[in-house]
Amino acid sequence: MNNKLTLLLLVAVLVLPAQVLAEPDYLVDSDWLSEHIDDDNLVILEVRYHPHRYHSIGHIPGAIQVKRFKDLADDKSLTVTRFPSREQFQETLSEWGVSMDSTIVIYDDTRTVTSARLWVLLKLYGFPMNQVKVLNGGTIAWSAFEEITQEATPPRKPSNIKLKPADTSMYVEFPEVYDHVSMGKLSGIVLIDARPTERYAGGSHHGVAEGHIPGAINIISMEGTDGQSQTWLPDEDVAALYKDIPKDKTIYVYCDDGFRMSLAYQQLTHLGYQDVRLYNGGWSQWGNWLDLPTVTGDKPFAGDFDL
Repeated sequence: MNNKLTLLLLVAVLVLPAQVLAEPDYLVDSDWLSEHIDDDNLVILEVRYHPHRYHSIGHIPGAIQVKRFKDLADDKSLTVTRFPSREQFQETLSEWGVSMDSTIVIYDDTRTVTSARLWVLLKLYGFPMNQVKVLNGGTIAWSAFEEITQEATPPRKPSNIKLKPADTSMYVEFPEVYDHVSMGKLSGIVLIDARPTERYAGGSHHGVAEGHIPGAINIISMEGTDGQSQTWLPDEDVAALYKDIPKDKTIYVYCDDGFRMSLAYQQLTHLGYQDVRLYNGGWSQWGNWLDLPTVTGDKPFAGDFDL
């Protein structure tokens, strides 16, 4: 190898970023879906923010309506945002006709936020994730060039799907979060609040209490998406959201109802964070237990917790 070529290769190594990320391989566009929409094993699931719009506005032909709180949460719990049990979720998937060899396409009208919750639950209970796709751009991307329909999809034949036990490495419960809070600034855990700033600071009621869990850092997961096109932003923009979060730390993330934190989970794991855990119950649990400590304002710590 001559000296000139060696120099060029050295410059390339020094100039190129240490890690080049590609957008998640589970994100697909409307062209991909239109090519596969008639595949035998394809199941399309619509997770609109307001489920009734499945009927009133319309949906992708063949899509099944997902009722986000009833189908994606433990509707037998006082905190309806908790994960459904394996048995609950398994029964729901069976009713949708989902089997372990299905290819699933999930879409929404909320910048992939509500889709993220279903994606997380499938991963939590061991569904083969190489068979799960998310329509990047959701209803906006599809309806720009393809038809939607108000005609309900006929019920599918129930499946005999058998899910795995929950992957406990994906989540934490209240005691672990409280242990983190009890350590204060000495905790080695990074706690992320994925909600909008006004909810984090305490200007918006989404619980009995206002504000955030002491020590939580506010990183708004939806800022990694484009409000107009409803698509993910380029990887460098998503990475910029989390640039101050060390990759060698354990991360807990929460939101109000389990959707924004699920998007944060997707973003962080895509960026290479290895130990990301969802707070099962989130602010809908913490903010409704009156004796639990909270902080208001735009800083992680304040008042008695800022010592």
